[in-house]
Amino acid sequence: MFINYIDIFFVFLTSYLIGSIPFGLLLSFFFKKTDPRLKGSKNIGATNIARLSGWKIGLLTLVLDVSKSFFTIVFFLNKGEYLNYAMISVILGHLFPVWLKFKGGKGVAVFIGILLAYNIFIGIVFLFVWLIIAFLFKFSSLAALSACSSVLVILLLTKDGELLTFSIIITIIFLKHKTNIFRLFSGNEAKIDFKKKN
Repeated sequence: MFINYIDIFFVFLTSYLIGSIPFGLLLSFFFKKTDPRLKGSKNIGATNIARLSGWKIGLLTLVLDVSKSFFTIVFFLNKGEYLNYAMISVILGHLFPVWLKFKGGKGVAVFIGILLAYNIFIGIVFLFVWLIIAFLFKFSSLAALSACSSVLVILLLTKDGELLTFSIIITIIFLKHKTNIFRLFSGNEAKIDFKKKN
């Protein structure tokens, strides 16, 4: 089978660059004149942005991070093997953006976008599990990791063709949350404050 390496490089590059857009950082600078990399969990993801800049900016960060991966994957949905490359690349761009010395977010919002584009049912299950766990235990990290685990179970049970790709992505997300996991076990993980207004 002929493999067009130029096309593969193009998919990797474009998906990575789209994923690397640091919306959380840009919004914090624009609206609050703050750098989220210096405060809170020092992360540019929606959770830390919400803690530092308020839920409105956090929600906007979430929507934009979800959107950048959603539209990337929608474009490559019917492009065969290129879909796998796009999935991996867009999340790597978010996790390791070249503009920020390869220190980005933790990938949850981008993963949501990938799921909603790939299979909206699985995406909804992810969101449902996240909301339930977050409401019950007030830990964003625990909710995210539980939701990722639920996705993996569904993919295993349905013998999904992209199981390997999703397994790689979920493994990367877990690794990016290793400090959160340590804090959860030590009882030092920050909780979500649903009542906070800004």
